[in-house]
Amino acid sequence: MRLVMDIGNTNIKIGLYDGQHIVHYWRMQTDVNKTTDEYAAGIQTFFMTAQFDIQQVTGAIISSVVPPIMHTMTMVCKRLFHITPLIVGPGVKTGLNIKYENPREVGADRIVNAVAALHIYQKTPCIIIDFGTATTYCYINEHGHYLGGIITSGVTIAMQALYEHAARLPRIEFVKPRQPIGQTTVDAMQSGVYYGLLAQVEGIVKQLAKDYVKPALVIATGGLASLIAHDTTTIDVVDETLTLKGLNIIYERNQK
Repeated sequence: MRLVMDIGNTNIKIGLYDGQHIVHYWRMQTDVNKTTDEYAAGIQTFFMTAQFDIQQVTGAIISSVVPPIMHTMTMVCKRLFHITPLIVGPGVKTGLNIKYENPREVGADRIVNAVAALHIYQKTPCIIIDFGTATTYCYINEHGHYLGGIITSGVTIAMQALYEHAARLPRIEFVKPRQPIGQTTVDAMQSGVYYGLLAQVEGIVKQLAKDYVKPALVIATGGLASLIAHDTTTIDVVDETLTLKGLNIIYERNQK
């Protein structure tokens, strides 16, 4: 079996694959202050709870937008599994034709998502929306070329900005509002964040559709994908394990 890991600014997603089949996946909070020992203990607990044998892991791959934790998790892989993980970055075969001015600027998470979408939906133009700390939109054309995308603030950043920069606004949790018009300050803030994100998704996808002739398949991933997709017809597919699928594909391509 192989371990695939995506390290984001807020969460770390971990998947366990047997060939093409994902047998289990977990999520843990990203914390730059955690030590190698603490992360190793957390992963050991995951394996014990799910009744998987750590010794069955023979390969690993990591994508990361948080360099310090990438180093930590590399050490975790060496300690727990006695293997050096493949790191998604320059020199790794992805099969993706990136039409960015500087391809090295494209985040590992965006590359991995694009690889998965291209593999699953071959020759279909795709817009990939990833709801993370940042909300990202990536466009792949019918030739499989990664043309670029859009990066904007995610829900957590939006809520934090309201709390930190507006003196009388409280800290809030993100929940789907009962109705668009809030009748308390908290309701109004939650409504603004939720419906603002919903309008953003519909507006950006509509704008991208104007710029490209062929209609694109809109794929959503990330923690809020299912929630947002419920209230819009803009999103065609929700795939919460898209990133993990992409990592597994890249791992296999680099074993040939």
